[in-house]
Amino acid sequence: MSINLNEIKREFTKFLKRKNMKVTQSRLDLIDLIADYGKHFEVEELVNWIAMQSDKTVSRSTIYRTIKLLQEFGVIKEVIKQGSRTIYEFVAGKAHHDHLVCVECGKIIEFVNEDIEKLQDEVCDQYDFQPLHHRLEIFGICADCRRRQ
Repeated sequence: MSINLNEIKREFTKFLKRKNMKVTQSRLDLIDLIADYGKHFEVEELVNWIAMQSDKTVSRSTIYRTIKLLQEFGVIKEVIKQGSRTIYEFVAGKAHHDHLVCVECGKIIEFVNEDIEKLQDEVCDQYDFQPLHHRLEIFGICADCRRRQ
């Protein structure tokens, strides 16, 4: 799947207008910045990375508010909750996948397993349950960390 950031920005602009919210260049620039970041993130980590980008300045409060709006819009998802950490992902153009999370180094491994997906569908059918979305996080210790131990 490929993503068209201009199309995302056009749709996000319509979304903001429907909510009677301001369409600002900072909000639209943030879509590019998050797409450029290209990996899972905590908001503070993203704030610090954006601050190091010399050409675009976006305030911390704008980043936090816009992340919430982009979540509601559907291009960012909260993918991992671990203690007080919340990790997000820019999901536009990405197929559904699940995550393995190393509790030692924080590495996140994305994976797709059709057997797991099929089993989830079977469980939902068994209970006459209509799923809307799901996320699977498996916490453990990655091979690199196990080798270091």
